[in-house]
Amino acid sequence: MNWKGSPGWAGALLVVLVLAAYYPATNAGYIVDDENYVTENLTLRDVGGLKQIWLEQGATPQYYPLVFTTFWIEYQLWGVEPLGYHLVNVVLHALNSLLVWVLLLRLSVRGAWFAAAIFALHPLHVESVAWVAERKNVLSVAFYLLSALTYLRFAGLGSSSPPGRWRFYFLSLGLFCAALFSKTATLSLPAALLLVLWWKRGRLRLDGVVPLVPMFLLGLAMGLLTLWIETTRGGASGDLWDLSWVERFLVASRALGFYVAKLVWPLGLSFNYERWTIDASVWWQYLYLLIEVALIAGLWLFRRRVGRGPLVAVLFFAGTLLPTLGFFNVYFFRYSYVADHFVYPASLGPIALAAAGAAGLTRRFGRPSGVAVGIILVVLLGLSWNRSRSFE
Repeated sequence: MNWKGSPGWAGALLVVLVLAAYYPATNAGYIVDDENYVTENLTLRDVGGLKQIWLEQGATPQYYPLVFTTFWIEYQLWGVEPLGYHLVNVVLHALNSLLVWVLLLRLSVRGAWFAAAIFALHPLHVESVAWVAERKNVLSVAFYLLSALTYLRFAGLGSSSPPGRWRFYFLSLGLFCAALFSKTATLSLPAALLLVLWWKRGRLRLDGVVPLVPMFLLGLAMGLLTLWIETTRGGASGDLWDLSWVERFLVASRALGFYVAKLVWPLGLSFNYERWTIDASVWWQYLYLLIEVALIAGLWLFRRRVGRGPLVAVLFFAGTLLPTLGFFNVYFFRYSYVADHFVYPASLGPIALAAAGAAGLTRRFGRPSGVAVGIILVVLLGLSWNRSRSFE
């Protein structure tokens, strides 16, 4: 499952799998929010609108100027014809799948190609790809992964530290800014890089931590701006968001359990899930939190026996989801505390962990496990193809 043939053919196969799974999405039109992002967005009409996208607060529904810049370019090319917008999303998802493969190879993760293929085909990602307004997801993750790869080159992980390595640092910083200008949820990248440095080195050194400080500050600034926009202009305030801290922890822990369940068993996917009733007086609602705390504690205590990788994967998953777990007010919580598109980048943690485990089984049991891997990919392709059809 770490591809043994030509890397070119392996990459081409990933792209073909994405195109096959998302072919129905190319027949899709526009749905909710797409009118604000594209069809009725006046900033896309002329050059003055491009200036508004970057400099005028409130000109666009959210301050993600790179996203709206891509829409502006596409509007000049093909107007409001939906095919072009959908194709760009599919191409970006294919690019992200390739970048996942390269990143995991750089980190010497077993089953790197299999993990990238799962990422490419998992039906939980269809909403991020087939929904035009979720350009922010596929675009931001492309910059996120490129920034991570460039920073790892700067840090000398997976390769020797190159001459003039600081140019890779500033390139990584610029790519991180591009990710933030595409979606603020990518602010978790410096924390993710800290986890990777600890995982690979067993400790954190100042030369690895200090360069990440500007990233943390940039992420904090964009996070505060987005939070202000959500609560003032976005309408994320009032009784529906008036939760105690205990209730917010209950929302977060239940959401984590929900996403894990959907990653493992991706059936019954919905554009809008039922909004849970959170009640701190109901004992069973604490079970999610207790199980998750116990899991993290166990992985920490047994890290020398099972390795640091599983703990890093779990912490990456929870940390990347943190902005959308209920601790901060998000307008979408009016409808539901969970959404498929929230898990797009965070899914990399459990997917890589599962693929590495599957690679170990294949190495031990041989061909039967390899056949199972093939069946899994075919099933995921079919599920994503069918899910893509729902966006037509």
